[in-house]
Amino acid sequence: MRPENCTFASPRLGVIPLRSSHHSTSRGPPRCPPTLRRGRVIGTTHRGAASGPHPRPARCDLPMRFPAFSRQPIALTILLALLAVGSAMTAAPADDTEVLPPVDYTTDVKPILQRHCYDCHSASAQEAGLRVDTAVLAIEGGDSGAGIVPGKSAESRLLAVVTGESEDVARMPLDADPLTAEEIDILRRWIDAGAPHPGDEVAERAHKYDTSHWAFQPVERPSVPRFDASGDIHNAIDAFIHKRLMEAGVKPSDEADRVTLIRRLYLDLLGVLPSPAEVDDFLADDQPAAYERLVDRVLASPRYGERWGRHWLDAARYADSNGFTIDGERTMWPYRDWVIAALNADMPFDQFTIEQLAGDMLPDPTTEQLVATGFHRNTLANQEGGTDDEQFRVESVVDRVNTTGAVWMGVTIGCAQCHEHKFDPFSQRDYYRLYAVFNSTADNNDAGGLAPKIDLPTPDQAARRKQIKDAIAQLKQQRTDREQELAQSQADWEQNAQSAAASGWHVIEPIGVVSTGGADITRQEDASWLVSGAIPGHDVYEIRFPPPEEPVTALRLEVLPHASLPKGGPGLAGNGNFVLTGFELAIENPSTETTEEAPTPISIQEAFADHSQPNYPVAHAIDDDPMTGWAINGAPDGLNVRRVATFVLDAPPESAAGQTWIIRLRHESAANTSYQIGCFRLSRTQAPSDAIRLPEHLLAALAVPAEERSKEQQEQITQAFRKADESWRELTAQIDAQQQKLNSLNGTIPTTLVMQELDEPRETFVQIRGNFLELGARVEPGVPEVLPDVPAEEGTITRLDLAQWLVSPQHPLTARVTVNRIWQRFFGVGLVATENDFGTQGSPPTHPELLDWLASELIRRDWSLKSMHRLIVTSAAYRRSSHQRDDLAEVDSRNRLLARQSRVRLDAEVIRDACLSASGLLADAMGGPPVHPPQPEGIYLFTQSAKPWPESQGENRYRRGLYTQFWRSSPHPMMPTFDAPDANSTCTRRVRSNTPLQALTLANDRSFVELAQGFARRVLTEAEPYDEGRLRYAVRCALCREPQPAELTRLSEFLQRQQQAYAAHPELAKAAAPDDLPAGVSVESAAAWTALTRVLLNLDEFITRE
Repeated sequence: MRPENCTFASPRLGVIPLRSSHHSTSRGPPRCPPTLRRGRVIGTTHRGAASGPHPRPARCDLPMRFPAFSRQPIALTILLALLAVGSAMTAAPADDTEVLPPVDYTTDVKPILQRHCYDCHSASAQEAGLRVDTAVLAIEGGDSGAGIVPGKSAESRLLAVVTGESEDVARMPLDADPLTAEEIDILRRWIDAGAPHPGDEVAERAHKYDTSHWAFQPVERPSVPRFDASGDIHNAIDAFIHKRLMEAGVKPSDEADRVTLIRRLYLDLLGVLPSPAEVDDFLADDQPAAYERLVDRVLASPRYGERWGRHWLDAARYADSNGFTIDGERTMWPYRDWVIAALNADMPFDQFTIEQLAGDMLPDPTTEQLVATGFHRNTLANQEGGTDDEQFRVESVVDRVNTTGAVWMGVTIGCAQCHEHKFDPFSQRDYYRLYAVFNSTADNNDAGGLAPKIDLPTPDQAARRKQIKDAIAQLKQQRTDREQELAQSQADWEQNAQSAAASGWHVIEPIGVVSTGGADITRQEDASWLVSGAIPGHDVYEIRFPPPEEPVTALRLEVLPHASLPKGGPGLAGNGNFVLTGFELAIENPSTETTEEAPTPISIQEAFADHSQPNYPVAHAIDDDPMTGWAINGAPDGLNVRRVATFVLDAPPESAAGQTWIIRLRHESAANTSYQIGCFRLSRTQAPSDAIRLPEHLLAALAVPAEERSKEQQEQITQAFRKADESWRELTAQIDAQQQKLNSLNGTIPTTLVMQELDEPRETFVQIRGNFLELGARVEPGVPEVLPDVPAEEGTITRLDLAQWLVSPQHPLTARVTVNRIWQRFFGVGLVATENDFGTQGSPPTHPELLDWLASELIRRDWSLKSMHRLIVTSAAYRRSSHQRDDLAEVDSRNRLLARQSRVRLDAEVIRDACLSASGLLADAMGGPPVHPPQPEGIYLFTQSAKPWPESQGENRYRRGLYTQFWRSSPHPMMPTFDAPDANSTCTRRVRSNTPLQALTLANDRSFVELAQGFARRVLTEAEPYDEGRLRYAVRCALCREPQPAELTRLSEFLQRQQQAYAAHPELAKAAAPDDLPAGVSVESAAAWTALTRVLLNLDEFITRE
């Protein structure tokens, strides 16, 4: 597919081209999808194959390329614009008739025809001989004559048909929604204007797909070629390969030596190196079928699931983060562990498929089956503010469609997202039918968090959680019993509470209110007091009032908003806040004036408020500390609202004639100047403490007769009554404590994202040019028409139906694609080289009969992957030497005939694992949260948000590569250096590059230097205590073989030079040498051995599977 120019229409500039590699569509002139947001094209994502001959189209490339005249001098441009405006004004009609803008065919008319007419009247179908995919064809019409008469909409059959005014044809489209009045008006105006259209409009290509393509034919099991018994033929695989070799006149290579075989087998099946002891055991086994026994031991190793799990995780686009610029952390490692466990258990591939695509839809799914659905929760999630959640939900569905097509069917179905596939028999309707299957999941990827997800407690956590839940249930039952006992006395409590509250609050009428700081304080009509005038930095309000006639049990301070205050108050601070550092009550007795006795302070027992600012509780107003106080910021309902503080006295003071009671409101915060209360009101009460604590809304509810109360009011009263009971409060406190324990425990329980179907499926429509904002015809869930039908039960096709269909024996692609990828892992390239494109543009299979035999064999073996692996690795083809042969250079330079094995550079994770194997540091632990081995500092500094990298210690420091935390925006640097995929889309075959940075990484990256130090320690500890013995052991640990004499000589000379260099620079030796050296080994010698092991780990042979 070649890059095309996207265009869009401008009323002044005409058609403006945009540089783009996005596929063009043959439905008229290509144009840029209309929705642009934040500098990027929205709704045009087109994910095709990850690699291969069918490139993925890119988004439209901004900025726009304007025509040459847009680069005229500014003055001339302005002049032309003014002239255009003046001309338009001159031509304006004299009356008030509305002047409609001209209709543009490309942007206005064609999308209407696409939405409503293309299903039956375009390249894919021409009912009644009519096509409307170009204006010329629409004008020409079909079997009934011309479709459009330019300039005469009333005589145009097309308009009559879509309006239902035709005498011989029903309203069209027949089985879909009619055109809207606005759409009909656009068509009418366009026709009346003469039906103008681009002269170079290109019709859709008539898709007469060649459905005879080999990959879309049923898998038929071919007969195995027969040959006389030969060392070149171990099983049926060899027979098919031998046949091709004989036809080409090529002799196969000999079998590789045993050391090469065991190293190859370990790297291919386990991803680690065999130990010297394991190599020795294999070399010493001279019994028949020694190799087959080795294969069986290797397949039984739990390391098998880790190696082959990594292959699958590439396809699953597994990562530990969400992607995009924020790239927040997500918990997906339980899915990774499920993959490893499933492969180790040799779960049949059909079940492996079904559980990942639709495990949640199985009857009574297990936790493991739900975890398996994480395959399609590995999609990216954009949690930036201001994004369109629907856009990114759609992108996730698109990714699931494209990934499913690539992973299981090996086709570039994604190329049909915006238009008909240019080469393969996939229509755009096919694409959105498949899209509909995935369009009804309950994804939630907004900033509030990803969902749906499930808890995955360990056995200990599950037991602990059950214990706490049982305790909570028992306490709740005890509380319920107590509530039943309390119900009998609630009526008496209500009556007492009503009586106690009847006294209510009485506003205090002062005889004097002064500000020690000089502010003006004036009484308002509602008995509140407003502060104005000059505002000092600190102030004390002194309110003097006569002794009350009734006992006083508490005082109430109301702080009130007022329009004259900053931000409406109630405080004088710029934001309307205040800090009350002290609330005091004192009594001035009649003798005070003559004896100069200070007023008697009255003790305040406690204070509470309807709201307090964090770190500024109202209790700080009575703690005699001017550095603390009560403030009211941070409330959900805002700052500038009425707030109430209540101050409960220790005991009602004795009231006597001639007394003066004084309340002081202190504002003496050293940190907050001018933070005084701006408007307030004071009240007193004689109600008992229980009544004082009743909030105002509850007092109002108590005032309502019982028979007239609402359900909510009665519930409020009942809860208040229960809270007054000490036993009920104690039980509630215990329940709360247990619930807090449960919450804390739940916070430590890992979760994982899963798939979940909506109760009601979403409607799905064809998206015009892949734009989710421009919808076409409605479609039902389905599969491409070129493939077998889905044998679903009555009703819509579900993900479960799709999964079962994919692994049905009748499906022509899944088994072929699967065995081809298996073959690729063992030979470097598949029998079909374009393993992600089995379509007409992909490479044909080099051994088509072998491919179909393997596909049928996979099904015959009940989809057992281990069985297929054993079959392949025991073949003579797999066991051949990989040495280059001059005689094959011209006949088969790319080794497609498989006369020899292939040399393959190790994957990024396997390189690390091989280093861990050689060093003896490889940890045995499997599964669990990702780990953080050493990496260079500051890797994440270029990302939007810092990515935590708490460097692992202990065995987690030496876990296998697939357990390393993978941030999509900043992966461990050795991963991309050695071509690990970015996990933004599915990867079914890694590219392999050779760069200087790879050698520098192996030699100098501090994590590899640390492994080289461990390697040196192993050699110095385990090998025979002399240089040649240690050199031999080091080579065997790294390369599994014995060193050649010339190699020993060169390594020995290098070691001596390094020992001399480090002896001259002991400070460098100390930095290079490993810790915990065996007795008798000097630091300089250990440093030299570290230099030597670094050389071994940097050899091409070390990072290559022969």
